[in-house]
This record gives sequence, structure tokens and C-alpha cells, in this order.
Amino acid sequence: MMGGAPDGGAQPTADSALLPSAEPVQLVGPDGQHTHDDRYPLPDGAQLLGAYGQLVAGRRINDQANALVRQGRMAVYPSSHGQEACQVAAAVVLGDEDWLFPTYRDTVAVITRGVDPLEVLTLLRGDWHGGYDPHQHRVATQATPLATQLLHAVGVAHAAKLRGESTVVLAMCGDGATSEGDFHEALNFAAVFHVPVVFFIQNNGFAISVPLKNQSVAPSLAHKAIGYGMPGERVDGNDLAALLAVLGAAVDRARDGGGPSLIEAHTYRMQAHTNADDATRYRSADDVERWVPRDPIVRMRTYLRALHLLDEEGERALAGAADAIAATIRRGLNTEVEVNPAELFEYVYTEKTSQLREQAEQLREELARDAEADPGVDAEDDGAQDRPEGENR
Repeated sequence: MMGGAPDGGAQPTADSALLPSAEPVQLVGPDGQHTHDDRYPLPDGAQLLGAYGQLVAGRRINDQANALVRQGRMAVYPSSHGQEACQVAAAVVLGDEDWLFPTYRDTVAVITRGVDPLEVLTLLRGDWHGGYDPHQHRVATQATPLATQLLHAVGVAHAAKLRGESTVVLAMCGDGATSEGDFHEALNFAAVFHVPVVFFIQNNGFAISVPLKNQSVAPSLAHKAIGYGMPGERVDGNDLAALLAVLGAAVDRARDGGGPSLIEAHTYRMQAHTNADDATRYRSADDVERWVPRDPIVRMRTYLRALHLLDEEGERALAGAADAIAATIRRGLNTEVEVNPAELFEYVYTEKTSQLREQAEQLREELARDAEADPGVDAEDDGAQDRPEGENR
């Protein structure tokens, strides 16, 4: 229902103010030209150039990780090739005191946030260690279950609000996660308790092989926000400038006490779901090819070149920095890990249960017998036995 304005004209209701724009926000088009938007100012050149460098590094990280999977140095890798603008923007818009809650596909976002690439890729290598300390960089561990991290993100945001902190939490998910019950619970709780969290959906068109049209018939995923009483917005997920502007505004709003919001980025997964997926079974090469001209790197490079903020020398410097990161990843993941089976029982509980003690002793005896049969095999790592029970790594 529309109310009357003082001049006799119609004014929007509170509900309509929560609705996303009819088309995704875009500030730099696929041709590299600026597209004006009254609501979102274009980020300055220095910010765009810095973020572009992270974009180049993100693409190099994706390519290197995929190569290491093929070489058997990593167990699995969910590539974000083509989605790097979303990854970079999600990390760049946050302050040091803020928290990022990523998904399994958000490796580039975690690295952009400042986490050591080798620590990030440890989990995907197949190591049972989580890889990095979440508190050091305020980045939660990457989550494989869909949408569970959204509830954790809301909890951290709620705690920050109760403590009177200025912390904002940015929680990432994919379009498939919006079909999970945890998605509903997280958004409802965040809205009811008015916590400073930004929900960021990377809509890349598929939940593994299930297209979005088979998941939701809503006008957009951002339209779901109005059902929870929070604003929703749509943004071109391959436009780095628009992502920085829209996500940055949502973070600022949350920090100023405006509560949660839901942002949907329209992008595309250019490669398979993971190396174990055969994407040709559910989409054609022509479908993928249509997204090639929308590449976020080419788009931002064209824009920066036109403004003379980037030249050949600058490109070489950024490519060299990206190659250095890739070289560090190669060296680290080509180093063999010394496996100590006794550690399996060290960090399950603060104090071992009787079952764990029994299993640990059984393993110790088996390793001892193997060592007797082959003196070249170490029964166990003495250092592991010297560590106090429950000691964290």
C-alpha cells in the first residue's frame, strides 16, 4: 500500500525500500566503460588498482591450485575461476577488526584477507589439520557443509554487538546454500536481533549440477531479504568496482547500526565444481563461452588502462607478484609431509576418552610390531608423546 506524500505524490513504503534494484548494480561494464549509478559512487583509482592486483593474484592462485591437483599434490580444489572479483571484494571491504566467514570455494578470499596461502591450502591437500588460526586474521575455517557457517557468522556478530564492539561480519555462500534451512535460520536470527552481518551470495548459476531455476522461482535471491525485514541488493559479480561499492556500503551500514543485509552477486563458475566433477554433463561449452567476454580481469584492466592508471610495466609487476605467490605454493605443496599416526588421538578432546586411549594404545602396539619387523620404520614421533594432552596446534 502506498502512502500519500505532502505534495500529493506517492512515496515508497518501508517494504519497497528493502527491495533490490531491478537490474544488478554495475559501475564498469564488460567493455571497460564506466556506468553511472546515483546510489553507488565509483571507488577511487588507487583502491581499484590495488584490488586489481589482488584479482590478478587470485586468478594465478586458481590456475596453480588446479595444476597441483592434476599433479597429485592436492586432493581437491573448488576453483573460483571467473568469480575472483567476488572473492577479492569480500576481503578488501573488511577492516582489521571484522570477520570473514568463507565457504569451501572461497580460497582466494581467504588469501586476500592475509592468510598464508600454504596454510589455506593445507585442508584441500588432504591434511587433517585445519590449516590456519581463525583468530589471527579473523577468518573462520572454510566450510564444506552448505550454509552452516552462516549461523556461526550470526553468532559472532551477535556477540560483538553485546560487547559493544564495532565488528562487522561478512558471511559468504553460494546459490545452492540458499535452499538450506540454515540459510533461513541465519537470516531470521540476524534480522530479529539486528546484528551487524552482511550475507553475500555468489550466484554462479549452479549448485554442483542443479541450475538455479530448479532451486528457486523468486525474482532473484536478493528478493528473499524482504521476507526477513532486511534490505537486499543485486550486483554484477564480475564488476570489481560495483562489488567494492555495494559490499562496502553494506559493511558501513552494518557498522553504523543499520543491521544485516543480503547481497547477491550474479557471476558464473567457469570451471567444474571441483576436479571430481564433469561439468559437461549438465551444461554446454557454448553456455560457458557466453561468459568469457564478462571476465572480471579483462574488464577492470581495460578500465584502468583507459584512465592511464595501469601500463605494461605495471602489468608485469603485478604478474610477477602473482607468480611469486604461485611459486611459494608449488614449493610448499611439493614438500612431503611427515605423517605421525599417533597425532590422530591427540586433539579430539581436551582429555582423552577411555576409547581413545584404548585405540591409541592399540595403534602404538601395531606400530611397534611393524618397527621390529622393519627397523627402518619409526614406531612413533617421540615429540608427540611429550606434548601435554589437549595441547592445541
